[in-house]
Amino acid sequence: MPWEQQESGGAEPARFVVGVDVGSTVVKCHVYDRAAAVRGSSCRKVESLYPRPGWVELDPEVLWVQFVCVIKEAVQGLFQIQGKFLNSVTPWLVVGRASPMFVPVQETMRCQTQERLEAEGRHRSTLIYRACGAIQYYLKVETTSDCLVPVLSHSGTGSTLPGDSLAPKSAGLHMRQIAGLGISTQRATFITWHKRTGKPFHNFISWQDLRSAELVNSWNKSLLLKVIHVIFTVLHFLTGNDRYLAPSFFTFSTQQASMKLSWVFKNIPEAEEAARKNNCCFGTVDTWLLYRLTKGSVYATDYSNASATGIFEPFTKCWNPTLCNLLSIPMSVYPPVKDTSFNFGSADSEIFGVPIPIMALVADQQSAMFGECCFHPGDVKLTMGTGGFWNVNTGERLFASRRGLYPLIGWKIGKEVVYLTEGCISDIGTSIKWAQDINLFTNVDETAKMARSIVDSQGVCFIPGFQISVNDPYLCASFTGLKPSTTRSHLVRAILESVAFRNKQLYDTIVKKVHIPLQTIRADGGVSNNSFVMQMTSDLINKKIEKPANADMSSLGAAFLAGLASGFWTGKEQLKKLRQVEAVFEPQKDLEEYKPAMDTWLQAMKRSLNW
Repeated sequence: MPWEQQESGGAEPARFVVGVDVGSTVVKCHVYDRAAAVRGSSCRKVESLYPRPGWVELDPEVLWVQFVCVIKEAVQGLFQIQGKFLNSVTPWLVVGRASPMFVPVQETMRCQTQERLEAEGRHRSTLIYRACGAIQYYLKVETTSDCLVPVLSHSGTGSTLPGDSLAPKSAGLHMRQIAGLGISTQRATFITWHKRTGKPFHNFISWQDLRSAELVNSWNKSLLLKVIHVIFTVLHFLTGNDRYLAPSFFTFSTQQASMKLSWVFKNIPEAEEAARKNNCCFGTVDTWLLYRLTKGSVYATDYSNASATGIFEPFTKCWNPTLCNLLSIPMSVYPPVKDTSFNFGSADSEIFGVPIPIMALVADQQSAMFGECCFHPGDVKLTMGTGGFWNVNTGERLFASRRGLYPLIGWKIGKEVVYLTEGCISDIGTSIKWAQDINLFTNVDETAKMARSIVDSQGVCFIPGFQISVNDPYLCASFTGLKPSTTRSHLVRAILESVAFRNKQLYDTIVKKVHIPLQTIRADGGVSNNSFVMQMTSDLINKKIEKPANADMSSLGAAFLAGLASGFWTGKEQLKKLRQVEAVFEPQKDLEEYKPAMDTWLQAMKRSLNW
C-alpha cells in the first residue's frame, strides 16, 4: 500500500528503524519492523581508489552520495535520471538535458503532448509521470533536436527502467515513519577536514592502506619501543595491573589509524597548519557521516569506533596522550566520544525531507556482535566478510593486548560498558572475489560444490596476502604445489581451505590467551554462506557454529542499538527473542583427518613470509 494511503486513514502510521552498514566492499541499508524482519533494502558497491601501490582510499563525496541513496532506496524507492537521484514517491519533471532541473510534478498533471511542451517552452524535456494507486506508471519522454521521442510507456512497481537505477526492495514508506537511524561503519578508515570550511584535506585513508608500512616497521624495530616494553613489563610485574601489560606487548600495525594520521601531518602541509591552529578535525567514517548529516552541527564518535583506531585507550576510555605525543599528533584533532546507543541529533531535513533521529553509531564488528545477540561473557562472534574477525565478549573485564589479540570496547549504553577481545585475519572475501574476477568460477554459490567435487586439493595451498598481515606486512600472496593435473576446483578448494585453517589458528590462540569459557559461536558475513568453509571450520575447532537467517549482522546490530535508544524495542531480552537461526554446523570429522593438509599449508605459509 502506498504511504499516502496509509497516512490518510487517520491511524498512526507504522514505525520502523533503519540500519546502515558502510563496509569495505558495499554500503547496505535495511529497514526493519518490530519483528526485526527486513521490509526494505538497498546496497551500493564501495569504489576503492588505488592512487599508488599499497595505497587504498575512498572518495568522501562518492561515499556520502552512496550513503544517502541507499537509505532513500530502501525506505521509499529511488530513481537515478541523468546522474541525479530522485525519490519515486514524488513524480518529477526533468527540464533540460545538458543541465537538468528537477521540478516536482503535481498529482493533477497528465501526460502532456509535444505541442503543449513546446508551447510552454519546455524543449528537450523529460517527463516522469506517476499515476495514483498501488501500481506506479512512468512515462519518460525525451527530445531530439526537433521532436519528442517516447522511450518508455510504463513500469509496474519493482521493475527496472532503462538507464535508471531502481531499489532492489523498497519498503514503500515515508521518511516520517522512521523512528531511528543506526549507522555501522568500517573501522579505522579516517579523514581529516578543516573545522571552519568542512573541506577535507584528503580522501578517506582506508584501514587496508599500506602507506605507513615502512614507518610501522621502523617503529617496531626502534630502540625507543623496546625501552617502552621493558618499562611497562617492570610496572606490570610490580603492580599486577593489566593496564601496564598492554604497552609491554604493544606494536604498531598498518591497520591502525595512528601511523597513517602521523603520515598525514608529515606529508599534507594544509592539514598540519590547520592542526597547529586548532582548525583540523579527525574523523572515522561514522564521524564524517554524522557531521554531514547534521550539516556540521554535531561532531562526535562512539566508544566502539574510537577504541578501534589504535589511538584510544580502552582502560581510561580517552584518547591516548602518550601515544599522540610520541607521534606528534595534536590532541585537539579528536572528536568527543559518546555512548554507542545514544541520541546524536537528527539528520537535516533538507537531506531526507524530514529530520530523522540518529540514534546509534557503532563499529562494524561490534555491531555484528550486538546483532548476533552475543550479550554474555564467553559468547563468540565470527564474521567472515572482506576480512575475518573473531570477537569474544569478556563482559566488564578488559583483557590486555596479547600477541595476535587486542582489546576493544564493544559498546557503551549508559553505565554499561562491554569489552571484547578480538583477533583478525585478512583476505577472506577479498581472496574469493579475486578468484571470481580471474574466472575460477562464475557464481560464488558454486564454490562449495566445486570444493566437494574433489577429495582434496592435491597438495595445492593458497597463501593470502592481498591486503595486510598484522605480523608481516610483506607477506606474499601465492599458490604453491601446482601440478599439470591442477584444476580450477583444486584452486578454489585451496582458497576455501585457507580460510578454515586460519580460523583454526586464531581460535587456538583465543582458547590459550583468553581465560573465559567460550560459549555459543555465531557466524555472519558473506562467507558464512559457504557451507564448505563453515563445516570445515566446525570440524577443525571441534565446536558447534550457528549461522543466522540474515547474514547482514552489522546492519541489524546498528538497527538494534538505534531501536533501543528510540524506545522502538524495550531491551536485550526482547532482541534475543527476535533472533533467527538458519543453520547449525556441528563437527563431523576428526581433526586428525585434516592434519596432513594443514601441515603442508603451514609450510607454504612460512615460505611466503618477508617477501
